[in-house]
Amino acid sequence: MYHSKETVIGPTAEICERIWLSIAEKRLRPGARLKEEQLAEIFDVSRARVRQALSVLESDGLVTIVPNRGAFVAEPGVDEARDVFHVRKQIEARVMERLIDRITDAQIPLLEAHLLQEREADLRGDTSATIRLSGGFHLLLAELAGSNFLFGILRDLISRSSLITAIYRSQHLHNCGPDEHAALIARIGARDKAGAMQIMLDHLQHVEDELDLTAEIPTTRDFR
Repeated sequence: MYHSKETVIGPTAEICERIWLSIAEKRLRPGARLKEEQLAEIFDVSRARVRQALSVLESDGLVTIVPNRGAFVAEPGVDEARDVFHVRKQIEARVMERLIDRITDAQIPLLEAHLLQEREADLRGDTSATIRLSGGFHLLLAELAGSNFLFGILRDLISRSSLITAIYRSQHLHNCGPDEHAALIARIGARDKAGAMQIMLDHLQHVEDELDLTAEIPTTRDFR
């Protein structure tokens, strides 16, 4: 599901998740205007509820709200994209350090069960589930590492990464790879801190290498 740094429930959470998935699945393009009246009709909620959801998405960097103009899907530039992946590598390497020191044998099956869900979603071609589970694996690592601070930062970075890959990756589906996640679990189970950190860095570099960050990409602003 959509992982916001704010606590959202009910209709607001549903609106946030469906907009986020539409962005990640490239059905809602960066720069597209998010009209309150249309969203209120689509979700059968008040415009106040829509504004609340858009405010949450703005705080997570996925939406830009322009005074007197409205809300638009954010358009991160090439430099921001590079910065996000640079910072994410540092954060996830630190997560690996903490995780190896803390994880118990009883927690390894949690990672393996999540990996099984990823593989099943991949096999059945479930785009929405694949996107959710892919980011969710990294958040599970941060959760097991026991740092609320790192978890909060990573949650924001994963949201921004989903938007960036939606813009700059040529392939339709962003799937950061159950096979690479499996290799990570193996190193974590072996308590190989250096190996786990290197696999994580290589994993994120692989995702970044699939992006075309050579130039800004023009986008449409047509909501429909």
